[in-house]
Amino acid sequence: MEPSKCPYPLDPTGSELHAEAAGLSARGPATRVVLPGEVEAWLVTDPEVLRSLFADPRVSKDPHRHWPGYRDLPADWPLHTWVSMRNMFNSHGAEHRRLRALIAPAFTTRRIRGLGPHIERITDRLLDEVASARPRVAVDLRARFANPLPVAVISSLLGITDRDSLDEMRRLVELFFSTTATPEQVVAGMETLYRLFGEHVASCRRNPGDDLTSDLLAMQDEDGSRLSDGELTDTLMLMFSAGHETTVNLLGHAIAELLTEPRHLAAIRAGELSWDAVIEETLRWQPPLANLPLRFAIEYIELPGGGAIRAGEPIVAGLLAANRHPAHRADGDLFDPARADTAHLSFGHGVHFCVGSQLARLEARIALSALFDRFPRLTAAFGELRQRPSFISNGHVDLFAIPVPEGI
Repeated sequence: MEPSKCPYPLDPTGSELHAEAAGLSARGPATRVVLPGEVEAWLVTDPEVLRSLFADPRVSKDPHRHWPGYRDLPADWPLHTWVSMRNMFNSHGAEHRRLRALIAPAFTTRRIRGLGPHIERITDRLLDEVASARPRVAVDLRARFANPLPVAVISSLLGITDRDSLDEMRRLVELFFSTTATPEQVVAGMETLYRLFGEHVASCRRNPGDDLTSDLLAMQDEDGSRLSDGELTDTLMLMFSAGHETTVNLLGHAIAELLTEPRHLAAIRAGELSWDAVIEETLRWQPPLANLPLRFAIEYIELPGGGAIRAGEPIVAGLLAANRHPAHRADGDLFDPARADTAHLSFGHGVHFCVGSQLARLEARIALSALFDRFPRLTAAFGELRQRPSFISNGHVDLFAIPVPEGI
């Protein structure tokens, strides 16, 4: 990065995510950056400042009410979908509480635990397919395992059964997280995604099933008002995209590190380390989302060390920078699942804390344990891993390994 350039234009390719995060951290707790379309924002890198802003009622996620620049955005602004959808992700105050209350019952601890056997069956089926590959031939575990697992789980939860639609949804969500796609690609992709989810809602309305989409169609909030059609579609799109992108990246980073540093895997097998510890440290060390747009200051907010975010200015959460910030964790770049403090902000903080965090952790625990039990001699077949073209999503393009079953 160019250390003297301010505001700093974020690299849309994400090719140097970690170096960029470190450089931005060195500028102070928050620094001015430029997003695609020449939109300026504050990127917050200090974990304590970020945690404070996450919990501050003077910070909103509703661009319609609290971002004056929103009305001037062109329709093809590459990040438009990140702020335009009407769901709990882009809402504030009472409106956020209303929308979140409709979703929260599907993610209680009891209901998530009840999904365990279903996730295990999906995991076993995918590992059977991996095992069917030719012996000693490298398999892309991202494409064959880490990606289809959470997609199968969230699609089952939402009642999406059409295979062709599901494959297209998955492809378009990857486009949604890309920050190198052209405006034309983004607009066309989102039009198709809205059409597909609209068709899914219509199908569930005609033939309700035992799934969250059907539940939401029937559910009413305390005032007796239903979700609008737009809110319902945007909510389903949020759950589908967030419900698998973060878990794909979490699995990919954990698998890659365990293959690169097998001593951690040996510690797990010796009972010296838990899968939960590996998962939490992976979330800290490689947050699935490197930078999360956008929040907006409702009023003037002073920053520690000088400077201030003025009312109406947008804010980006620098999760990768915050989780590794050298002022708060001297060895933050080191993956150490045995460390006492694996605290992180990868699932957020405050009222917008990720409602699906328990599900992501459960999927990771089941998937990682089953993968390395099934293939105890799994061997890395990758060199330098390729970063997905995004400054938002922190994941790999592919992840090749050789699955050697026991006895071969």
